[in-house]
Amino acid sequence: MNLRIVVVACALIAASSPPHDGWSRFRGPNGSGLSDALNLPVEFGPETNLLWQLPLPQGHSSPILFGDRIYLTAFREKDLFTIAVSTDGRLLWQTKLDGLATDSVDKRNNPASPSPAVDDSGVYVFFHDFGLIAYTHDGDERWRMPLGPFINLYGMGASPIIAGDLVILAADQSIESYILAVDKHTGRQVWKTMRPEAKSGHSTPILWTNDKGEEEVLLPGSFMLTAYDVRTGEKKWWTSGLSFEMKSVPVIGHVAGADMLFVNGYGAPENDPGRLINPGETAEVFAANDADGNGVLDVEELPSDHAKGWLVVYDLDNDRKVTPAEWDYYRAALASRNGMLAMRLGGQGDMTSENVVWQYQRSVPQLPSPLLYGGVLYMVNDGGIVTTLNPENGEVLKQGRIPGAIDRYYASPVAGDGKVYMTSEKGRIAVLRPDGSLEPLAVNEIGEDIYATPALADGRIYVRTVGTLYAFGESR
Repeated sequence: MNLRIVVVACALIAASSPPHDGWSRFRGPNGSGLSDALNLPVEFGPETNLLWQLPLPQGHSSPILFGDRIYLTAFREKDLFTIAVSTDGRLLWQTKLDGLATDSVDKRNNPASPSPAVDDSGVYVFFHDFGLIAYTHDGDERWRMPLGPFINLYGMGASPIIAGDLVILAADQSIESYILAVDKHTGRQVWKTMRPEAKSGHSTPILWTNDKGEEEVLLPGSFMLTAYDVRTGEKKWWTSGLSFEMKSVPVIGHVAGADMLFVNGYGAPENDPGRLINPGETAEVFAANDADGNGVLDVEELPSDHAKGWLVVYDLDNDRKVTPAEWDYYRAALASRNGMLAMRLGGQGDMTSENVVWQYQRSVPQLPSPLLYGGVLYMVNDGGIVTTLNPENGEVLKQGRIPGAIDRYYASPVAGDGKVYMTSEKGRIAVLRPDGSLEPLAVNEIGEDIYATPALADGRIYVRTVGTLYAFGESR
């Protein structure tokens, strides 16, 4: 059942509410984390430069801005919500999908982690416990596309994006991964391309226009980044070298006279340099350990404690029996590398040797996406180590923890108006200069846990905590 609750009539939206400036998908313009907003605050918190706050149900989805509204998803108990809030802090409407939310499998993910995508035509949301659903800007349902059930160790985390008349969704999971394009007006499938190499993954794609004027969807996944034709879903080119499990959104910047893409991937500590493990050739392992000769390895037949500990990762169909194909994936996963990759864009087929420019493999983030701002490439790993790099060659500029903001980090950095914002789990938001240094201009204490990436617009930073949506900005 879909229940629409109109809380405040749309006609009451204040004419003085500030407009959005391009934060209509996860991480803003093309997933970059960059805003052209001016007069963004340096110091803010519950008692400083607070414009308003609004209690909300739980959710890790980020605030998405369009016109004079903010869109989010949320859940309460077993119910799923899509929510519209005015930019002056009033709840406008919410819709509800009754009784569909399943239990969270990881505190870093929950039933309302993917963020909406919005344009003039409407609001598009994805719940991994339901599928895609489209609304008007007044909260009326336009269409729905049930999807799943999905098999993913940590749940699904990718957000939908809009490309022209298409809504595009990446659905990487343990088996039968795919990327899907749906007509945004009708909800009908336009194309669907399977991704057999991709397993567990959470990356949201971005768009890029090649030198022929053709738009491509760029999607990181297990072991490789792949480019698809937006119109047809055809796989055009790919670059290998990524982790076996990808979560971050890539970013594109014009570096040294050319478009460059930067993406970080982290699978496990075993994928760090010097810690790689070889679990054994598949044929040899099965010959030595398949005692009953049935062609699969039962749990008690697994040859090492590591193989048993990683079973949850490579037992793709979750039947607690390992096939040769699953052992092949285990081997490939352990052979992959954590790293930040810089690559050129474009080509046909396997472009690994031509496109990879450099890679950096220390203190790589698992969840936070990279940020390219002011000629500096930023990354913050889950443990709070910030690394700033020269995007041309991967040279380290600075590395360390932010004074006053030593914590875990799951939200991605964002930037605008000469300020870089780093948001920690315990609600500390550090503001850095755009020169790659780590000495903060300010560390702002919000006082609540934060997993959602903030949004920047018109002199404001919108921060979604586990229970509240805040708008901070200097009073005018």
